[in-house]
Amino acid sequence: MSHDNNSDLPPPIPDATPHPEDMLKQAPPGPRAASEAVAAPAASPGPAGRYEHVLEQFAHDYLRDRRSDRRWKTFFRLIWVTLALLFVWALFMSKHPASTAVGPHTALVEVRGEIAPDTEASAELIVSALKAAFEDQNSAAVVLRINSPGGSPVQSGIVNDEIKRLKALHNKKVYVVVEEICASGAYYIAAGADEIYVDKASVVGSIGVLMDGFGFTEIMKKVGVERRLMTAGENKGMLDPFSPVTPKQQAYAQAMLDQIHQQFIHVVREGRGARLKETPETFSGLFWNGEQAVQMGLADGMGNLDYVAREVVKAEEVVDYTPRDNVAERLAKRFGAAMGEGAVRTMRSMATSIR
Repeated sequence: MSHDNNSDLPPPIPDATPHPEDMLKQAPPGPRAASEAVAAPAASPGPAGRYEHVLEQFAHDYLRDRRSDRRWKTFFRLIWVTLALLFVWALFMSKHPASTAVGPHTALVEVRGEIAPDTEASAELIVSALKAAFEDQNSAAVVLRINSPGGSPVQSGIVNDEIKRLKALHNKKVYVVVEEICASGAYYIAAGADEIYVDKASVVGSIGVLMDGFGFTEIMKKVGVERRLMTAGENKGMLDPFSPVTPKQQAYAQAMLDQIHQQFIHVVREGRGARLKETPETFSGLFWNGEQAVQMGLADGMGNLDYVAREVVKAEEVVDYTPRDNVAERLAKRFGAAMGEGAVRTMRSMATSIR
């Protein structure tokens, strides 16, 4: 059966895309097109976009700086806390120099430099060290190692008195070891010891008292300078270097020196006893080497610290009880000195000098 009639055929499928060329425009991009789209540069932002970018960058920089500041503040706080702890520890250790000592030992106290207030050889520091050395139950004896030209008779007398008191209280002996020099006030201290040991070349003695100064009255006359000194009390300006010394004032000063000298002589005689071989020169202010000092009875023998600890005390281990200035104390003293100097300048600018 033939079907020539076109009406019997199914109707044609309608074309969904009237214009086929539009399919290329609407087709989804392939992998190559996508990569090209990514690679394509973004459109330049407008003024608003640039402003937001600057604000964002500023915020990031500000936060970074704040974090950096906090880290540095924390770091410096830790530094200051560490320094404070070291300062406290150093002060504690300076007051307890022999806290780690164990067993029988020879206690050492150094006397170095000028004997005067506010020095390493002040009576305050020496007496403090002596007390600690005597009170330690493990110290067999105390050795004063002296290297000093002397100084204040008052400071020396305080130490001498304390040596005698501590010896009687603790029933321990005190020995002196002289290094370079033990003269004047230093020998005043040494006289309180049970025995004195020297080197053959040590300088020992100078048992005397002095008061020194300068006088400028003749120079002032030649230059034409007038000294205007006002005092309440006829002797208040005594020994003023710009005023003449009257015979009465000179006699008074000499009498005072003679009295202090007699105190010194009494201490030496009491300390050395029958060992002292007095001559007219013994208390004249002369000094001698160590070998001569032994012959004169000013010293007992030759020996250094190790010899005395090993052979005399019989306790070879030596523990140093001498208070030492540490870094923290030196800084504190310098700071205090600077503050004091500023205060003095202020006071001087506010008032005249009255003494």
